[in-house]
Amino acid sequence: MVKATEKRIYLTRHAQAEHNVAEDYSILDAPLTQLGRQQSAALLEATKDTIQKTAELIVTSAMRRPLSTMVIGYAELRKRLEAEGKSVVVLPQLQECNDFPCDKGSPREELEANPEYAGLDFSLLTPDWTSKQGFYASDTASLEARARWNRKWLRERPEKEIVLIAHGDCLRYITEGENTHKPWANAEVREYTFKCEAEEDKEGEAWMVPVTVVAKEGADEPTSSEGAN
Repeated sequence: MVKATEKRIYLTRHAQAEHNVAEDYSILDAPLTQLGRQQSAALLEATKDTIQKTAELIVTSAMRRPLSTMVIGYAELRKRLEAEGKSVVVLPQLQECNDFPCDKGSPREELEANPEYAGLDFSLLTPDWTSKQGFYASDTASLEARARWNRKWLRERPEKEIVLIAHGDCLRYITEGENTHKPWANAEVREYTFKCEAEEDKEGEAWMVPVTVVAKEGADEPTSSEGAN
């Protein structure tokens, strides 16, 4: 069993998406821009000889912009892992935080019909994953609880090195427990580990601590919580 403090979690914000540029948060499940696709390709070049050769799992938000970032930006890692029988984990709990159309996911059947996502397993997407209610609600308490769930999920995984692709606000909640609005660039990768082992975690928060910045291929585009205020 890998110690939590020896794990390496490579948190990645998706590349530039349409709502980042236009600050138009009415775009449902906003996709990448052409520049975002170029940033994803640059991410592949920046990491193909490092973490893509060593990571043991890919986990991604089920929204279109992180999915496309993963397909392009982590193509080498995905190819290697799938050859080893390890599928990408598409995790609805990593969806973006706010209750704007741009932060709501697409129905499972639409994602499965998209040729760009061919071969991905969307079986974890329950019908309520796009609801922004209950576990997926956008109030602070729900976001804190979901971030805690994500941290514990990562800590309990058997892999030592995990690549995760998600969203700016989601990553802030995961790493800091709240939306601090501190910058996260598009197609930025930051390496984290866990503050302590599970048995030492008296609060049950599974806090993470930063190690280093691995790559940064885009600019600090605003999330919906910043641009809408």
